Amino acid sequence: MSRHAAFSAVSLLALVAATAVHAETPAAAPASATEDAEVSRVVVTAAPYAVSLDSITSSVNIVTRDQLDVAPPVGLGDALNGMPGLRSSAFGPGASRPVIRGLSGPRVMVLQNGVGQVDASALSPDHAVASDPGEASRIEVLRGPSTLAYGGSGIGGVVNMIDDRIPSKRADKAVEGRLAASVSSVDDGRSINGGLKVNAGPLVFAFDADHRTSGDYAIPTPAVSGRLAARDGLTVDPRKKVLNADVEMDAYGAGVSYVHDTGFFGLSVKRTDTTYGVPYEQILAPIDPNAEGPVSIHLKQTRYDLRGEQQVDLGPFETVRLSVGYADYQHAEVAVDTGAVGTRFLSNGTEGRLEFVQKARDGWQGAVGFQALTRDFQAIGAEAFVPSVTVKEEGVFTLQRLDKDSWGLDAGLRFDRRTLDTAVASRQFDNVSASLGLFIKPADHQFYALTLSRNGRAPTEFELFADGPHPGTGGYEVGDSHLDSEKVTSLEATARWTGDLVRFEGHLWAAHYNGFIEETPTGAQKDSLPIYQYFQTNADFHGAEVETSYVAWQGGQNALKLEGSYDWVRGSTDLGVPARIPPWSLTARTVWTAPRAEAHLEVRRVASQGRVAAFETATDGYTTVNAMLTVKPFADPALRLFIDGRNLTNEEIREHVSFLKDIAPAPGRSVRAGLAWRF
Repeated sequence: MSRHAAFSAVSLLALVAATAVHAETPAAAPASATEDAEVSRVVVTAAPYAVSLDSITSSVNIVTRDQLDVAPPVGLGDALNGMPGLRSSAFGPGASRPVIRGLSGPRVMVLQNGVGQVDASALSPDHAVASDPGEASRIEVLRGPSTLAYGGSGIGGVVNMIDDRIPSKRADKAVEGRLAASVSSVDDGRSINGGLKVNAGPLVFAFDADHRTSGDYAIPTPAVSGRLAARDGLTVDPRKKVLNADVEMDAYGAGVSYVHDTGFFGLSVKRTDTTYGVPYEQILAPIDPNAEGPVSIHLKQTRYDLRGEQQVDLGPFETVRLSVGYADYQHAEVAVDTGAVGTRFLSNGTEGRLEFVQKARDGWQGAVGFQALTRDFQAIGAEAFVPSVTVKEEGVFTLQRLDKDSWGLDAGLRFDRRTLDTAVASRQFDNVSASLGLFIKPADHQFYALTLSRNGRAPTEFELFADGPHPGTGGYEVGDSHLDSEKVTSLEATARWTGDLVRFEGHLWAAHYNGFIEETPTGAQKDSLPIYQYFQTNADFHGAEVETSYVAWQGGQNALKLEGSYDWVRGSTDLGVPARIPPWSLTARTVWTAPRAEAHLEVRRVASQGRVAAFETATDGYTTVNAMLTVKPFADPALRLFIDGRNLTNEEIREHVSFLKDIAPAPGRSVRAGLAWRF
């Protein structure tokens, strides 16, 4: 879809509606006091049955549609970057994936309505997620034991992007919708997205479109870091801009649902078409005159989904839920200078999930579920360093919760089987995962929990079968077909206090890995690239996350709230320090709310990281200042105008978890303006 077509599609949604009707995270503005109260009542997908945020035993964050409406139009990792325990893989603006508690790639599952993306984003940091945050009605981030419901690949965490493309309930009016648009200075960015729901008897139709485009972005320093230039003797390009960082993303979809008193059932289709540049090393005298020039990635995916829920009276069960997604995905790596197509990655498959929710009895809730996946993956081209593979997975699980007035238990058990077949090899892995948590509520608004869990993760096709040059990570990767499953035993303590003026949530956790799969440089080279070999070793990770807020002043409908968050993680293996472990961060935020306006001021400190793996450079710390003002110009609050300033002090920001940290820092000072409208 072209840029003009995308704008026209969303504009058409707004025009049709107009004729018929009148976290915080660094990427999403903080919720108002009203939104905070609403979110506290929301049930989350950490379990198939209803559990409030105030009484869940592990760490969950929710980004609402109200927050997404005014959030910067960025990839998923950048959208969540700055939540406690979360960073972004930051492989340029086009490809960013969440890093959770120091873990990334195949250890972090990215879901769409509870089932997998069926893309290639988990296999390499230069591969984008095939869904954009602008499509979502909400995003839920799960850490710790709550990931058990989704399988061993969520050993680090789960990010569930929930959309309303298959409506689960009727629109409040005959026609309702949303529209959001913004422009940004640092990258000449433009974005617009919208959605529409229409009632037609028992049927509810939904339409949505999402478009964003941006160019090369400005930075306060030359792109190549001083550390890298000094180490390798480079003469760097003095321009203060990251080149080949342009993005053009289009996504559009439609769905229909039959909604009745005891459930719903519906179908949807979505098309994603993205082209983005991969930033490269900007030096004046290339070390290797035969090195490849700039590369862009063209990504396309067509996805079909089926979802339903039905209340039943089936023995111990009261609700049945079904979610199935089929996706046909491809992306090509294209030389910017010549247009020549290099490696192509193809992935198509189906993942389904069936859940039976038990009837609640005297504080006891539970569910039994089944999950299955079949996926065909193929890499074609000179740099196709992984053979074609068929992946099949089957899983069965149960989650149970006993919640008494002052105490309770949370438990889960899951069995997974994963099979990987290539033309020359086949591996099968069986894993059992389990968790048991005890929680107490000694007084109103107090909650304490301790959870022990053990999870297993089967290796990916990259870890098993890779053998060839991988420009995305700048190395020659060699897998090990004899790898075993990765197993982790973890312990997490949770404390939560919720009052009228004060809210505090803290998590202290530790994890021990048997057979931790790590990609480690060997010191040798092949095809002018350093060789990275996949090994298994033992590893230990531990860390802490804290979030707190305090209503410092309240007068009528006006309020001043102070917020803060902190996170820290440390990892070690038998081979030494793991690569790309994030340093600690501390965020302080002031939020002023009034009936017609909101203002947010945020100061965030990210520490330096000098505890590094072999052949890894250290990273300097930084302090950023962000601010946002949102105004509701009319008594009807459905229209919001906003202006958003990011990195106002124009700091040099290099994310330690990024493969590109030494050649592509984060954007410099940026001002963004836009609107968000609900109708």
